[in-house]
Amino acid sequence: MLPKNTVGNSVTPTRGWRGRTVAIALCALCAVLSGSRFASAGELTIDVAREGEFVSVKASAEVNADLPTAWEVVTDYDHLAEFIPDMRSSRVVRRDEGSVLVEQKGEFGFFFFRQAIDVILSVSEQPPRRIVARTVAGNLKDMEASYELKASASGVRLDYAGRFVPDFFLPPLIGIPLVRRSLERRLRSMVSEIERRFAIARDRPARQREDVK
Repeated sequence: MLPKNTVGNSVTPTRGWRGRTVAIALCALCAVLSGSRFASAGELTIDVAREGEFVSVKASAEVNADLPTAWEVVTDYDHLAEFIPDMRSSRVVRRDEGSVLVEQKGEFGFFFFRQAIDVILSVSEQPPRRIVARTVAGNLKDMEASYELKASASGVRLDYAGRFVPDFFLPPLIGIPLVRRSLERRLRSMVSEIERRFAIARDRPARQREDVK
């Protein structure tokens, strides 16, 4: 039989480990929630809410770019996975006049919760200002989303609106904050890519003039 103090020592670290695990989980949750509140500040605003079985999303961002560059990035389906977080692949399956069939695979989540996303979208394009996407297959049921581009004082205002029924379990406590956090990361990355490409295009004529000299 082990001495009493030895048994005590064997139990205490286990309790400590569990306590630390719970503390880490709570800190992670706080980080998600605080990140969600931050998403409503500055040049990016996001609103995510439950509407019955639907999750509805509205977001807008101010972008330092022009409309052609913003349109180029928003409709660059084959390369979205190169700069959108948690998107593993995006490819054009078929392109017809005014519409595109796009397959996308990725995931969203944080810490202990991860959810795979696999969809095929029918995308209607109205260049150079609006696209509307609807799911035709995948685990986001009845999804409809749109991007709208408008000229603004900063260059371009990007508005996003969408709603979907998740065909998977969405945790009641952290589900909506996770959706908000995921959308924030994706929109910020899209804004950064638009501004990056715009800066390259804007600087190209200056470099060409220097080369001529």
